[in-house]
Amino acid sequence: MEKAYKLLAVQEGISNRAAKELIDRGVVYYGGKKVVVARGELDGRGKFRVEKIAKPKVIFEDDKIVAVDKPAFLTAEEVAKKIGYPLLHRLDKETSGVMLLYKDEDFQKEAVEEFKQKRVKKEYISVVHGKIVEPFTIDEPLLTIKKKNVFFTKVHKDGKEAITHVEPMMVEGKKSKIKVIIETGRTHQIRAHLKSAGYPILGDSNYGGKNYKRVMLHAYRISLLGYAFESREPKEFKECFNN
Repeated sequence: MEKAYKLLAVQEGISNRAAKELIDRGVVYYGGKKVVVARGELDGRGKFRVEKIAKPKVIFEDDKIVAVDKPAFLTAEEVAKKIGYPLLHRLDKETSGVMLLYKDEDFQKEAVEEFKQKRVKKEYISVVHGKIVEPFTIDEPLLTIKKKNVFFTKVHKDGKEAITHVEPMMVEGKKSKIKVIIETGRTHQIRAHLKSAGYPILGDSNYGGKNYKRVMLHAYRISLLGYAFESREPKEFKECFNN
């Protein structure tokens, strides 16, 4: 038996640090199952499969704003560095979809005010465990805790205001595809709210979801200050209903 990241490093001819990073990103599989603990021990008789991470794509660009189609498994900061402009807002590493960068400082200040005043419309698509057949709203305060550089959010009376609207799109078996519209932008808001409502996101093991190839949450549309951008639903949002 040997630690997973050490075995991966040998197979791929990379450093232990690089191997651990790949596992932490969630793109490494062994025996058909995702490796979630880099220091977990494996027998070494199998072979690893490493999923390729897509590159971020620029959807729109002018002298004020850059809209990017962010792939899952890259942090918002990594995408901003690759594109070359600062972040206007963030998406979780596990979340794909539309993310905004800015070029103009005055525009950035105006946009930040729009976020504060809840005038930015943000729509997401997600696949969750459970059957959702009627729209509903989750209006529960959220408290975010940080331990060892890892954030975790939960419903708590001492938390900050958070409002999430949920609309059903499709139900098949014990899974539902939903549209999610958020009025506030708390850390891990959608993930924590859906868990609290009994509908954890597929692939979101940190918030009660079953292990899957990725967290099934996608930033589909965002609009602010006369701009509106969309990111096409990734193919895995259809494929997961065939499993």
